[in-house]
Amino acid sequence: MRAVWSGFISFGLVTIPVRLYAATEEARTPLDEVHTCGSRIRHHRMCEAEGREVPQEEIAHAGEAPDGQVVVLRDADLEALPVPTKRVIDMLGLVPVDGLDPITLSRAYYAGASAPAGQRPYALFVAILDRCGQAAVAKVTIWSRERIAVLWPRHGALVVQTLLWPEELREPEGLASSSPVTGQELELASLFINQLAGVDTGELREEYPAALERLLMAKVSGRELAAAPEPEPAVDLVAALERSIREPRER
Repeated sequence: MRAVWSGFISFGLVTIPVRLYAATEEARTPLDEVHTCGSRIRHHRMCEAEGREVPQEEIAHAGEAPDGQVVVLRDADLEALPVPTKRVIDMLGLVPVDGLDPITLSRAYYAGASAPAGQRPYALFVAILDRCGQAAVAKVTIWSRERIAVLWPRHGALVVQTLLWPEELREPEGLASSSPVTGQELELASLFINQLAGVDTGELREEYPAALERLLMAKVSGRELAAAPEPEPAVDLVAALERSIREPRER
């Protein structure tokens, strides 16, 4: 794995040198961007002022000053940014892991000790979090953004999970249903939920790639694939619940 961040975890007066590694990797659908004639589309980085394509080494970042002036920032400028969390994950306190709102979870990273002297304090930090059953709250700057983060142990390693800021969360305005729920409907729904078997998510597999391959083969051979049937909303909710209990669907 390639490190995406290097710095320190501050645990009281204990400092642990660590590197962060992406803990997840989302699979991408293998589709190319093409023109409708089938030719590949190429994107070019063009300079508006000079009207020419520029190489990667000539590309910088920019920010807008309070007076509206565009200021070009190079990597050295960003390295000198006076933010303490740019190099230090400072532990601020503890929260129950089950008390975290799942919608706030953003990106997950693994932290690994980056020097021999950090191995023992790293092991101690993982062990104490495992014993207390809580997550450590901290702040860290990754990819030019300062984030709240929670740290907890997983399989003997330390997870650094960044969270979204409160202003980045949206409320479900107008989405909550005002329709009343009857006691019979609630009882039947509870019976159905309680009879469902447990699910091992580790055994689940994505079906989209296989379906995409069938579509590609069908297009090559000039065939058309039948679309997947769409479920129809239940007209009688109670009858649908009773039938769901009597005839459990195969999963």
